[in-house]
Amino acid sequence: MNLFKLALLTFALSWAASVPVMAQEDDLLDLLNAQTDSAKANTIEYTYATFKTTRIISGQSIEIPAPGVMQFLIGHRFGTFKDGWRGLFGLDRANIRFAFEYGFTPWLAVGFGRSSADKMYDGSIKLKLLRQSTGKRKIPLTIGLYASGAIHSMEWTNPDRNNYFTSRMSYAFSLMIARKFNKGFSLQLTPTVAHQNLVPDKTFNNTVFAMGAGARQMVSKSLSINAEVFYLIPGQLPETYQSTYSIGIDLETGGHVFQFMITNARGMVEQYFVPRETQRWRDGDIQIGFNINRVFTVANYEKMQQRKAARKEKKS
Repeated sequence: MNLFKLALLTFALSWAASVPVMAQEDDLLDLLNAQTDSAKANTIEYTYATFKTTRIISGQSIEIPAPGVMQFLIGHRFGTFKDGWRGLFGLDRANIRFAFEYGFTPWLAVGFGRSSADKMYDGSIKLKLLRQSTGKRKIPLTIGLYASGAIHSMEWTNPDRNNYFTSRMSYAFSLMIARKFNKGFSLQLTPTVAHQNLVPDKTFNNTVFAMGAGARQMVSKSLSINAEVFYLIPGQLPETYQSTYSIGIDLETGGHVFQFMITNARGMVEQYFVPRETQRWRDGDIQIGFNINRVFTVANYEKMQQRKAARKEKKS
């Protein structure tokens, strides 16, 4: 009986001693959580990797190369599945584009590319106006602008006509509105306008509007599934011209991002695949394509900024 009383007394004293300790631990945990929440509230946490690279599939994504980074892009779109086994289901033919894109700042990038279709050269600029963030500055969306000018260098089909240099030129402008909803899913709306200085006849509008949209769903850290559409507003072109639909995957391997897709878009610049596509999914006019993205660090942006700040401080 005495042993039982002694054990009961020992348990009671231990419990009583532990209550303040547990209370102190809870108070300390609450204090740490409060400090963490306060620190987050006083800092800006920006969203990153809304998309894996600068293109969702064919159209632009909100992403730009990091400052001081050069991105080299090689794109292929093969012939259609309708070529059959004699044409290796389109693999005997290819439309090719290569491009360089360089990030000057966290919000500015420029690019230059060349496509085999129409022997087209293009230059572009991309601006990031707002960036999705939480904390001190809460912004629900990332918003950017893209502008491109292109010139085709093919010989004129009718050289006797009074052909102008400006007739070779075309332009495209896109507003990109994107949101990363969680770690795995991102969505972007891309209203786009494309303008051609020269069109075949009066049934074509020189300026054509399309509503673009794209989505990304991560499957793993290195793999994601993408979908993209550019819906051509009806009544602007003859009925043979089509909206474009694409589905593909992104595969990241170190400094490379491989993009594989199935699409009815032959062109790889907005001046082509927005106003000039005639292929239809339902007619089997679809093809395999891929983009290969490789990045190279050209300049250390942080060191450049430090040297700039040091020179400014020295002058003052």
